[in-house]
Amino acid sequence: MTVTTPDALLAPHDAQHAGAADAPPAAARKPRDNNDPRNAARGGGNGKQPRRDKRDVHGWVVLDKPIGMTSTQAVAVVKRLFSAKRAGHAGTLDPLASGGLPIAMGEATKTVPFVMDGRKRYRFTVAWGEERDTDDTEGRAVATSPDRPTAAAVMALLPQFTGVIEQIPPQYSAVKIQGERAYDLARDGEVVPLAPRPVEIHELTLVDHGDDGRSVFEAECGKGTYVRALARDMGRLLGCYGHICALRRTVVGPFDEADMIPLEELQALCDRAASGEGSLADALLPVETALDDIPALAVTRADAARLHRGQAVLLRGRDAPHCSGTVYVTVAGRLLALAELGNGELIPKRVFNLTGLTASSAVRKESI
Repeated sequence: MTVTTPDALLAPHDAQHAGAADAPPAAARKPRDNNDPRNAARGGGNGKQPRRDKRDVHGWVVLDKPIGMTSTQAVAVVKRLFSAKRAGHAGTLDPLASGGLPIAMGEATKTVPFVMDGRKRYRFTVAWGEERDTDDTEGRAVATSPDRPTAAAVMALLPQFTGVIEQIPPQYSAVKIQGERAYDLARDGEVVPLAPRPVEIHELTLVDHGDDGRSVFEAECGKGTYVRALARDMGRLLGCYGHICALRRTVVGPFDEADMIPLEELQALCDRAASGEGSLADALLPVETALDDIPALAVTRADAARLHRGQAVLLRGRDAPHCSGTVYVTVAGRLLALAELGNGELIPKRVFNLTGLTASSAVRKESI
């Protein structure tokens, strides 16, 4: 499979990656050296771009990542378009894959764990008859078979991959082995046994089974699931082998395809904003979008001042909330903090400072 990376949009960066990878890089890639002629197209013959003043930007951009771009490159592009000081993503997406890559900027990076812990949904195609060392099209064949499964055989197998299962991560994965990433060891030719670990598959369905030796699936799964490993393991049990040849992520936590913005559209919006015809705020989702699954609690300005200083607040009286656990706190409709509520006491855990560029509209949520 031949893919084209939009190199003209890529630039050196210092993006901080928030969170761990759910679907780590699929294949070996050597870093580009400083003599890469494509660097000249990015800002002069010395390969360097002129420095831009960084600014505080707070919110989420859910990039519809194109095939051929790494998650690291995607963060760099978005960070550069916004001239943002801080950015990170909520779960790596393979270069081979397209779809939702939530990118947090500024104070939104404090909410990344809430997205990463959410469910993810994928649509993927498995090519039967060949297993590859990367478990996708970018690797080399390590086992082949002339056999192809029937639709009935595939359907009969799906219950074995639904619920909590034990899964061995791919050799090309970000799992750490004595401080080193598995994919780095694999690139060096080392075959290291990886321990199985429990993952949860909430739903796995066969969407299409073609005569071309390929099957299309949809899966909804929890944190830490490797879709590439699903294809590998199904192929082994069917006795015909298999690998991923197409992969798209359609849902990540609270974000779905309706929230995604293609790279070209984001670039055009940024160009219009630079010419005064729009605002970059229109491309942002509010920081609190990531907190849809936890309750909101409104407080008074006096209580907000205490929380902002890191001090606990006692909630007493008839209007005191009766729930407990993690809440996000607002004052006058504006996000203030993440806090723990219990025994009538509100203890701040993460306080937000949303000074700078934020989303043009806030997400409204009924408070407890």
